[in-house]
Amino acid sequence: MSGNNTKRPLALITGVGPGTGAAIARRFSAGGYDVAMLARNGERLAALEREIANAKGYASDVTDEAQLDAVIAAVKAEFGTPSVLIHNAVGGAFGNFLEIDPQVLNRNFQVNTMALLYLARRLAPAMIEAGRGAIIASGNTSALRGKAKFAGFAPTKAAQRILTEAIARELGPKGVHVAYVLIDAVIDLAWTRQRWPDAPDEFFIKPAAIAEEIWHVAHQDRSAWSFNVEIRPFGETW
Repeated sequence: MSGNNTKRPLALITGVGPGTGAAIARRFSAGGYDVAMLARNGERLAALEREIANAKGYASDVTDEAQLDAVIAAVKAEFGTPSVLIHNAVGGAFGNFLEIDPQVLNRNFQVNTMALLYLARRLAPAMIEAGRGAIIASGNTSALRGKAKFAGFAPTKAAQRILTEAIARELGPKGVHVAYVLIDAVIDLAWTRQRWPDAPDEFFIKPAAIAEEIWHVAHQDRSAWSFNVEIRPFGETW
């Protein structure tokens, strides 16, 4: 890990689990960043700290503003101010509108949408002052459509996408790139492999490939910024 005298830029990533979040952390570390990794599982973060150079984990609940304030203060003391925010934390649920506990929808809204608002409000001002920076939210097709069994999830991702767009329209002219990366695929993870045991490799999207695209979006030339970015395996029906 680097100290206060670091010259490396800093990326703050939420939802750093064993799949996409960890892959994003690895990509930004390899690209010359210090990385602040946020997740609820402290043991997993500690393991990733040992694996990924210039990365530190902060166990926290992104829906708790007091915890976020404490974590951001700790991150700034250790590394400085983030120039990249990637909101990858996700709350999900399956069930139609009659089956779900309404509180599940509320909880997912807190993770997917409100946490993005909390983080952007705290980190965007320094990016505006610097005239540069990037805020990226990772999304999925639930942000575009409400299927029957996704009543506890899709409304929160749609709200997340619209919030991200509102932030993008505000911050783009101020030099801060905001984008929504929509992942139209089943991510290649241990539990998804178990759920689709007969699916071929090309059915899944690789976390490292997602991370590579997020890296690319975060570093686009400002004359050609993307907002809506969709990625999917070549064989995916869409």
